[in-house]
Amino acid sequence: MHPVLFQIGNFTIYTYGVLVATGFLLGLTVIMREARRSGENPELFIDMALYVLLGAIIGSRALYVLVSWDEFAANPLHVFMIWRGGLVFYGGLAAAIIVVVLYTRRHQMPILKTLDICAPALALGHAVGRIGCFFAGCCYGKATSLPWAVTFTNPQSLAPLNEPLHPVQLYSSLNAFLIFLVLMVIRKRQSFEGQVALSYVFIYALTRFVLEFYRGDPRGFVLGGALSTSQFLGLLAAPIAAILWWRGRRNALRRSGE
Repeated sequence: MHPVLFQIGNFTIYTYGVLVATGFLLGLTVIMREARRSGENPELFIDMALYVLLGAIIGSRALYVLVSWDEFAANPLHVFMIWRGGLVFYGGLAAAIIVVVLYTRRHQMPILKTLDICAPALALGHAVGRIGCFFAGCCYGKATSLPWAVTFTNPQSLAPLNEPLHPVQLYSSLNAFLIFLVLMVIRKRQSFEGQVALSYVFIYALTRFVLEFYRGDPRGFVLGGALSTSQFLGLLAAPIAAILWWRGRRNALRRSGE
């Protein structure tokens, strides 16, 4: 596609970076609106979002490097070239949750309520960020003969060139956007704190598991190559989220019956 948005001399603006930044700003807008609606201080969420962004970038890059070390062994400095793509979402999610827990404790914010406010924004930001992956050519799909296959021809693209591939980045973007819509509906009807965030983890883990079958990029495998790293982590995350969701729902029903 178009990895480079524009270039003036040695100054280069990468499309991936612009779209990731756009996704962050859109997500921040949603967070501020939801924070006001929930009676929370939006300014605290602005500061938290900046820390979360930094933590998510470090976490997602660290996990990508860990599962794709062969790609960096010859050129370790490439570890820091995140504008070229190469982030593992689960690594960023884990780091972001840790940052949120620490931040909410320090500022005495309700953690479950905070996670509920942030979850839809995360899905929306992810949807836009995946479009950035499409332009960069990272996170590319397997070869296919389907009529909507995409062929990358730009030599700066990270995807294999001149080969029809599944536009799995766009599949992922659409999936994240649909999750965002579902979460906004749940948000309006939620019956217990943590419901939105747990719904996000459960839905994302299941849909990501399916999408992984269409991925063609090297991203680490476990259990003798039977599952990708993300599929394995999703199999752990989904049942945990489901159990916690069921417990929260049960407690909410019990309280309503008292």
